[in-house]
Amino acid sequence: MRTALVIGTGLIGTSAALALSQRGVAVHLADHDPEQARTAAALGAGTDEAPDGPVDLAVVAAPPAHVADVLADAMRRGVARGYIDVASVKGGPRRELQARGLDLTPYLGTHPMSGREKSGPLAATGDLFEGRPWVLTPTRDTDTEVLNLALELVSHCRAVPVVMDADAHDRAVALVSHMPHLVSSMVAARLENADEAAVRLCGQGIRDVTRIAASDPRMWIDILSANPGPVADLLTDVAADLEETVRALRALESSDEHKRREGVTGIEDVLRRGNAGQVRVPGKHGSAPRVYDTVAVLIDDQPGQLARIFADAERAGVNIEDVRIEHATGQQAGLIQLMVEPKAAPVLTAALRERGWAIRQ
Repeated sequence: MRTALVIGTGLIGTSAALALSQRGVAVHLADHDPEQARTAAALGAGTDEAPDGPVDLAVVAAPPAHVADVLADAMRRGVARGYIDVASVKGGPRRELQARGLDLTPYLGTHPMSGREKSGPLAATGDLFEGRPWVLTPTRDTDTEVLNLALELVSHCRAVPVVMDADAHDRAVALVSHMPHLVSSMVAARLENADEAAVRLCGQGIRDVTRIAASDPRMWIDILSANPGPVADLLTDVAADLEETVRALRALESSDEHKRREGVTGIEDVLRRGNAGQVRVPGKHGSAPRVYDTVAVLIDDQPGQLARIFADAERAGVNIEDVRIEHATGQQAGLIQLMVEPKAAPVLTAALRERGWAIRQ
């Protein structure tokens, strides 16, 4: 691939353009908002000047509700040899294009499974997709050249290609992305009018659950409008679980011992099923989840603290597998949790203590 046209210079489009530009591809940028395209160009994602002729690949990074319109326009104008989109739903756009009677051999629906809570070109980075799955949904009609161009794009972005059926993809993202986002928003909504004293007690658990609720509502309305059925089906199941859980909690309030035992059984069931589902979430680099030991260290909220602790871990010859930081309420301090291989935990603990760090048991 020597040339590309990215149509839509938000977070995903600009990030893909940055990755392609960094690999030497001549990238042209287009957007319904010319100022946004100019911003992406100023970041080094390419040029906002139109290409002289057809490019090798057109990447449509428009919201799901507009993908079919943008693709149809680009294909009728013949702006590229191949066309892909990066929308978060795949079945709907393909069916819309088919209904318009377009030749879909040069088209391939794709979806990079990566993003951020922030949107727009200023939130973009050239490494946004690195190590992340990038779903490709070819059909028997898909031209081999287009598939190869898409695979080259995925390679330039250092993502991991995953081939799926379009409708299977939509059901999958409803499960792992769309439904969890709505549940996160519902939990976060409980905080809107909560007492300030209660909100000040927020710890890492509530931060983890509500983090994705900070995303742009307008973007999510577009996403959910394109995949409402599978999401509604999943929320129906969640609602049934909620009803059973509420019933079990009410039973725990009862003075009747039999009802209390039923309540315990009901709560234990949902918690155990939660355990069983959580262990299926892929671990580091997409591999099977692994169990790590945690070394918890108290740190001051000052410049250089994290750099020092990582340097001390390196001197001890210990690889940090994962990191979490819990900030202390009302204090300029926090707790950093360093996840390491079980056999490395005693080594790291001793090395950090020796260098003056306060280890929390």
